[in-house]
Amino acid sequence: MGFLNRDAGGAQPPQGGDVVTAEGPQSASYESGSLAGIPASGLERIERMKQEVKRGFFTSDLSVNEFLLVKQSGFEPLGLVLGSSIYHIGFQQAMWNQSQEMGVLTQAMYHARELAMTRMEEEADALGADGVVGVRLDIGRYDWGADLAEFIAVGTAVKHAGGELHRTPNGRPFTSDMSGQDFATLLRAGYRPAGLVMGNCVYHVARQGMLQSLKQVGRNVEQVNFTQALYEARELAMERMQKDADDLQSEGIVGARIIERSHGWGSHIIEFFAIGTAVLSTSTDHQIDKPALVLPLQG
Repeated sequence: MGFLNRDAGGAQPPQGGDVVTAEGPQSASYESGSLAGIPASGLERIERMKQEVKRGFFTSDLSVNEFLLVKQSGFEPLGLVLGSSIYHIGFQQAMWNQSQEMGVLTQAMYHARELAMTRMEEEADALGADGVVGVRLDIGRYDWGADLAEFIAVGTAVKHAGGELHRTPNGRPFTSDMSGQDFATLLRAGYRPAGLVMGNCVYHVARQGMLQSLKQVGRNVEQVNFTQALYEARELAMERMQKDADDLQSEGIVGARIIERSHGWGSHIIEFFAIGTAVLSTSTDHQIDKPALVLPLQG
């Protein structure tokens, strides 16, 4: 999936200052029926969930409204599924006066998220789900070490009550970070999620030299080196997200957003993370709901 090609063969991450390109190496490999990387307690939980699904019991992080709308759309919640990866993020040095992508850090952040996402998808597959809705990707840090971070993917596994297959073209359960309301609206309009798509870029923004800074004292002037660096980093993240969607044979991306965080690397190293939901048509006749006027009753 995407610029690291989740379904391709294995490869080693780039070393030193090499930049990860749109044709970079594999990240996390999905295998239907596999539960590799899930601990014994997780396997026990999945087995319990299978028995609970048979008797009609489920666990979900959907709100009441989301739950009812997902049910109304023809999908049954099966259970809360998650994936986790605690990852050691390597070191990469950059020249203080050079703007460049930090290829090692880009690869690490993408790979760690993909490990978490893949394990969540495999949990959903074990439950017989068509997909996962309301997916959240979080990053947690602990006191064990400054270079360690936990990447967590969590969402609600769902299955179409009528038995219609809603998986991605490559057979994986679909994933979506849309709310239950947006998910239901999308289905009513004749579209469905193809998968959660993402791209990232960790970028070092060069510092200005002293002479350049002095020349700008008291003047209104664009900081061209900063503008170009941030522009380039966002473009790389968006391009990779779009390639991710293209690999899913989707028609487009909804709910796309770009998140910027430094993750403690310092003020001049920033990760730009682009994420959204790729969608596919399920009908040639798209019936779009008309907006309804809603007045709040509270003062």
